[in-house]
Amino acid sequence: MTYQQMKNLLAAVDDPVQKLELVMDFGAHMAPPPAGAQCHVISGCASYVEICKAGNNFFGTADSALVRGIVAILTAMVDGHTPGEIKKMDLSGEFAGLGLRLGAGRMNGLDSMIRFLQNL
Repeated sequence: MTYQQMKNLLAAVDDPVQKLELVMDFGAHMAPPPAGAQCHVISGCASYVEICKAGNNFFGTADSALVRGIVAILTAMVDGHTPGEIKKMDLSGEFAGLGLRLGAGRMNGLDSMIRFLQNL
């Protein structure tokens, strides 16, 4: 699923709990990284998180359903973009615009993932 499709689905839902359920669904349907992808464990997350790169395509995983959904959204945002393009993207602002209510721990993890992506 593309980031734009995810964004459109989230925009169509007003209930915060339903939005989080939708995020978890995104994570449940995320494609696994292909063989040979470069995977990196993201430190600073309460959950175990890996973000993987194969060329300019991104994949990821996490041991929490909600965090796996967050990884799915972030990897969809940057998928197909070069490291230089990603560095110029406002990933934090774009993610904030989705209107998800995440706790402080999840936001710290999100910041760690964004820092990793913008420093490729």
